Amino acid sequence: MHPAAHTASAPRGSGFWVVGAVLVLLMLSSSVPSALYVLYQQKWGLSSGVITVVFALYAVTVLAGLLLFGSLSDTLGRRPVLGAGLVLAIISMGLFAGARGLGLLLAARAVQGLAVGLATGAMGAALLELTPRSRPALGAQVNSAGPTIGIGLGGIGAGLLVQYAPAPTVLTYLLLVGAFAVTLVGVVRMRESAPDRSRGRLRIAPHRIRIPAAARGRFAVLILTIVAVWSVGGFYLSLGPHLALSLLRSTNYLAGGATVALLAGAATVAQLLLGRTEALRTAVIGLLGLLGGLALVLLGLGLGSATVFLVATAVLGAGWGAAFLGSFRALSALAEPAHRGELTAAVYVFAYLAMSVPAVLAGLFTNIHGLQRTSVGFMAAVAAVCALALFATLRLAARTRSEGSTA
Repeated sequence: MHPAAHTASAPRGSGFWVVGAVLVLLMLSSSVPSALYVLYQQKWGLSSGVITVVFALYAVTVLAGLLLFGSLSDTLGRRPVLGAGLVLAIISMGLFAGARGLGLLLAARAVQGLAVGLATGAMGAALLELTPRSRPALGAQVNSAGPTIGIGLGGIGAGLLVQYAPAPTVLTYLLLVGAFAVTLVGVVRMRESAPDRSRGRLRIAPHRIRIPAAARGRFAVLILTIVAVWSVGGFYLSLGPHLALSLLRSTNYLAGGATVALLAGAATVAQLLLGRTEALRTAVIGLLGLLGGLALVLLGLGLGSATVFLVATAVLGAGWGAAFLGSFRALSALAEPAHRGELTAAVYVFAYLAMSVPAVLAGLFTNIHGLQRTSVGFMAAVAAVCALALFATLRLAARTRSEGSTA
């Protein structure tokens, strides 16, 4: 055993839950600014275009972190990379808390993006490696449920603080500093899980983000589902609260955050219910849920009905959670242990592109065509991607069954 494996005293099981907590906290902290954007606009006179730039900067820096450092934990080990990501996260929370204008807000969002990008590959790989042996599917389940839990908690928590707490643009981030500090202690104490043969000298190499040649066909099929899932997530994080407040005819900030929480909460419930279902079947169920939810969203927008929109959000969230769980589990099986960080980072490169680019475009089109017309066009486009992903996944499942029967 590698000597580094002895440096941490925490057992395998506790290390798994520490990494799960890091994943939830990072995703929670990334969704918190979405609930605070309206306050920044009011306090500093920022335009919607500037807020779109702030949102895009986070996604760009996440991608930069993934491309530069996504496979770094395969070389240095999971613990040091997770630790560095948490230190950056703490710095970003401090910058948010101290922000009194656009400059520090941009700096905070950029550092936060780098923290998430740096840690993502290590988190995904560590969760698979530290999965309790009695529950082998739990690693992929937490990998997919962690982001939805974090986004949901961030939406509802930030909404509550914005509506009812004093100084929410400071207090929110100070609470997160404390939470990140606790998880950093846990990471320092956890055992190293990366295979010994994968560790060596420091290498920062963007080309290490790659997909095994033999798996590229399956990856191309499954990544369509990831694109559909995170396009929906990006839309709800950027425009969902505004859309909900418009349909509800409300000025209560909690209502906007609760909409994001409803989407993520339904996703988490679906993932828990389908945790033992075969991966491709779960993805198909999720895609059908996404298509049904998108149809209901379009109906709600057409009727101008807040009730239909909220029901649609719950259906959409359930489909979102199932589709992400199924596709991530299928994708995680495509790489050898020494290259899990690379593959996980590759998956999240597509996820963050899908989350950011369509959402930014939707924000720009909203300024031209209005929120409702833009939302209708966006949902129709995502439905087309879902239909394509469903067709391709059904063919992949049939081919997999055929190969299994002839083996």
